[in-house]
Amino acid sequence: MLPFSSIDFNRPVSPTVAAPIEQDRLARGAPPSCHTWRNANIYDSDRKDNLIGGLWIAEGITNANLYSMLEIFCTFNDTFYLRHFSGQLVKRDQNPLQPGDYLIATNGSITVTHEIPLLRNSPGSLQAGIRSESFRDAVRERDRRCILSDRLALMARYGYWDSFEATYIFPLEYEENWNDLGYRNWITVPPATKSDGSINSPQNGILLDLTESILFTSHQVSIDPDDNYKIVCFTPDTIGLNLAGRHLDQRFLEDPLRPVDQVLRWHFRQAVLIHVRGAGESAIGMYFPKPSCLDDYDWSEC
Repeated sequence: MLPFSSIDFNRPVSPTVAAPIEQDRLARGAPPSCHTWRNANIYDSDRKDNLIGGLWIAEGITNANLYSMLEIFCTFNDTFYLRHFSGQLVKRDQNPLQPGDYLIATNGSITVTHEIPLLRNSPGSLQAGIRSESFRDAVRERDRRCILSDRLALMARYGYWDSFEATYIFPLEYEENWNDLGYRNWITVPPATKSDGSINSPQNGILLDLTESILFTSHQVSIDPDDNYKIVCFTPDTIGLNLAGRHLDQRFLEDPLRPVDQVLRWHFRQAVLIHVRGAGESAIGMYFPKPSCLDDYDWSEC
């Protein structure tokens, strides 16, 4: 590992970027066409021909956050640093990240992961998995508020949950992936209904406002468990909701029934893969199941 002083920040640095062919558009020469709202882009050369990633800078995103996000989808075989294209070094600190173009400075190579995020990109993706009433009820009873906005479910005492959604963190339709990746091993609170799979544990869910639920499901907003459970927003569609930069309520974090960090970390990783890596993944056309509050009504009487 080279010491910080051994990297010459005054010369063009063009490290080798390795990426699978099918992911080539994510790493080389691809303009941020999927995410035109970005106001920060990261390159691996002064020529701006090797786009590594980029993001829209919401309130609360720091320099250190950008370093951490890069480490989610890039592997470095040597020390790396970020500098602004103006030449200024960007330290890994808690200062707010500024808009602009950034360069990865390293004497080693950069490998961009080929991991494919799990998107709800077809009606068929909603066919797998059966939404559990025990999951819905357990999440409602535990949270009784939107975990992101902290808005109370004031009508819950009367049995009305119309504007709230018991939201899966790891999507129910990908239960096979859940099992294959071993996330069931982190669950300590099984579903109340024994026949339900571990993916229906309340430790894989949070109660959200309907709007926040859509944004969370499409990974436009996520929670970083490794930054004091900070709420991170990835698109301008979250403006006005007063979510960006907040931290989860300590009472929620102290609840032994709360979601496990491993599942929250998975969701945050997916958000970074979708919205920060390369040119970004398009979330347009995603499919969402009907809100669970509609299950509370007997539609045969209508």
